[in-house]
Amino acid sequence: MNIVVCVKHVPDATAAIGFEADKTVDRAGVEGLLSELDEYAVEQALQIREKREGEDITVIALTVGPEKAADAIRKALQMGADQGVHVSDEAIAGSDAVATSLVLAEAVKKVAATVGPVDLVMTGMSSTDGAMGVVGPMMSERLGWPQVTYADLVETQGDQVRIKRDSDVSTEVIGATMPLVLSVTDRGGEARYPSFKG
Repeated sequence: MNIVVCVKHVPDATAAIGFEADKTVDRAGVEGLLSELDEYAVEQALQIREKREGEDITVIALTVGPEKAADAIRKALQMGADQGVHVSDEAIAGSDAVATSLVLAEAVKKVAATVGPVDLVMTGMSSTDGAMGVVGPMMSERLGWPQVTYADLVETQGDQVRIKRDSDVSTEVIGATMPLVLSVTDRGGEARYPSFKG
């Protein structure tokens, strides 16, 4: 099983942020980090791998962005991801969610062509800088896969996925079949501390 976790390098929320003439964020000199909400997606993927001990499960962190975005991949690797893929090109600098979803979907296809079928694509419920929460659903449309959003807990067995999500008034349990695009919340438990590998 191959699980791709999309991770985003975001500006530190405490940093002073300016804008370029084209209205994109001026990231020069701004410290960045792995979006905290994406850490939960990495954690859920690692938990799936741990629960299916003895099976061949690879967790691949995927990001799009400038050279600094590799820091998000490094953190995911330090948390326990097996591989990382970084797509970087000046042509996609400052991309919006629509363009980013296209690049990520094509990267997932490329990963599948390289390592074998991708069974699960996981994202955080949104990024901490844009907070739109639309890249995962857009990717599912581009891949032609079903999607489930706002998953709190994820369990898998074979090609079946069981998702639990809570709201203020109810708890939903949803079943789905892989391949699947899944966005996860921050309610599934704390993300683990990274080790010093990677």
